[in-house]
Amino acid sequence: MIQLPVTSTTPVSPTAHRPRGAGPASRWSGVAARDVFRRVGPNWYASVMGTAIIANAGAGLPGFERGVPRAAATAVWALAALWLAVVLAARAAHWRWHADQARRDILDPAVAPFYGCLSMALTAVSAGTMIVGRAWIGTGAALGLAWTLWLAGTLVGLATTVVVPYLMMTRHELPEGSAAPAWLLAIVAPMVSAATGPQLIPHLAAGQARETMLLGCYAMFGISLLATMIILPVVFAKLVHHKVGAAIAAPGLFLVLGPLGQSVTAVNNLADVAHGAVSPQLAAALKPFAVIYGVPVLGFAMIWLLMALLVVADVAKRGLPFAMTWWAFTFPVGTCVTGATGLWRHTGLAAYAWLACALYVLLVGAWAVTAVRTARGAASGELLLGRAEAHITAGRLGITATQ
Repeated sequence: MIQLPVTSTTPVSPTAHRPRGAGPASRWSGVAARDVFRRVGPNWYASVMGTAIIANAGAGLPGFERGVPRAAATAVWALAALWLAVVLAARAAHWRWHADQARRDILDPAVAPFYGCLSMALTAVSAGTMIVGRAWIGTGAALGLAWTLWLAGTLVGLATTVVVPYLMMTRHELPEGSAAPAWLLAIVAPMVSAATGPQLIPHLAAGQARETMLLGCYAMFGISLLATMIILPVVFAKLVHHKVGAAIAAPGLFLVLGPLGQSVTAVNNLADVAHGAVSPQLAAALKPFAVIYGVPVLGFAMIWLLMALLVVADVAKRGLPFAMTWWAFTFPVGTCVTGATGLWRHTGLAAYAWLACALYVLLVGAWAVTAVRTARGAASGELLLGRAEAHITAGRLGITATQ
């Protein structure tokens, strides 16, 4: 197991040693404003991702093209964009007042992969801006916002894909058998850029610009796919030999769905915009590739989803405490929704439409429960202040010291 750095044992707030039964009022009393932001780690961006995917995935489902469902998806996108601004501000305050903790997080192997969530939060909101947001703010404003978010998210994602593995090879102390699904967060961001970039390709000038963007997205698809193929066997071996571990780690199994579902989404979205970006012959070949690749990969994703549900159900019998890890129930499932929707578009099979709708119901239910629990935990101070003992235990489990 990963041992928490010694510095992380410092109490995170004046309330750290209060009894477990202390109420919200007593937990907040005497807390300085700056201490509220100490535990706002990069994993909080997962709540933005999980909210944005509700809009992005819903907009592509049968019957969501217009009317109330479309308006509801747009409202959720607006909520995700607003929440992104809030989390960005909170993270800026964290770096302003707790730079020491922020630097330790980068060197903490349990926390560093979560920096990929920043990239995915930016690109997920960018996609929603073009899918549903432009109906409210106009195409011009939507394009400007979407490009800004996508470029920033892509640069952050590529940097994370390089820097985090570099730190794992040179700085992080990683005992044998410590692999975790969260490792995928460090390398899946380019895949999200590849899946969301196609929204912008038709708005580029025909010729070199479109072709460069299209092939650049395919390159990021390959970067993330090959990295996933390296990491996933290691994670599976760890789960088989060392089991899931503590209950709080169980939701992390859903993270494996992210690169799987998002890769299916990427190849289908890129095939949709290939005409006009590359030669007709190449564009014609990309749609069959989307189906040939997408069908088996989504099939494996569904098998993994069933295994993850069984494991979580088994763990829940013994108690499944709430933590920010619950957001793993949202975005990864949402990528499977968009993947199934893409296959429905390209095959015409009603089975994929039904699968997408069923997964979307699961996604919305998971999001509703997790969002309410997160809001309640933040308001009570449990997530933002917490107890020192819980903080230390989470780090030893290799989850994140900022859960």
